[in-house]
Amino acid sequence: MKHFPFILLAAFGLFSSCAVKKNLNTDSITQLQEMMTGSYNSAEQAAQDSSYYNISLHMYPIWKDKGHYLYVEQALFEAQDRPYRQRIYQLIKQKYGVYESKVYKLKEEKDYIGKWQSPEYFNSKDLSILEEREGCSVYLIKNGNRFEGSTKDDNCKSSLRGARYATSIVTVFEGQIESWDQGFDSEGKQVWGATKGAYLFKK
Repeated sequence: MKHFPFILLAAFGLFSSCAVKKNLNTDSITQLQEMMTGSYNSAEQAAQDSSYYNISLHMYPIWKDKGHYLYVEQALFEAQDRPYRQRIYQLIKQKYGVYESKVYKLKEEKDYIGKWQSPEYFNSKDLSILEEREGCSVYLIKNGNRFEGSTKDDNCKSSLRGARYATSIVTVFEGQIESWDQGFDSEGKQVWGATKGAYLFKK
């Protein structure tokens, strides 16, 4: 069973080159990175619905001479010194107005806790600190004043809590990011992640 509500790759066939040119400018990848950059939390959502936690989300550019990279850290808001997720995102402009957010793990995660506050720390490191999470890229297209997209099918493997694969659905606004991460077992049953909808992170 597929849990992939955005049939994103249809964009390759459905968006003509003319439509893409009208909707995208040549600097959109910089715009996407700037919109993603910042410190966010889901405090407002958690206050309105107890099934959601107040999560902190920090995303800051690193390695500006290497391309469009972001260091990403997520944690319970009250335990930001113990993040449960640390990632590097690499933003890449693909064909037909599609932007790939490639996902990497860090080999020595503990060494980078809190380094969103001093992203220049990464200047002393190189790409050898990364391990790509193959199949976990998020593919985004620009739609008006936002970027939206998701992972592809069941390509992102996960073993967390008995899962076989994970999916991510993401929408990036100015000042807000909506992110819905879910894990599914071999029968397509959800075993982790929010069940009602995306987490709403506000800057």
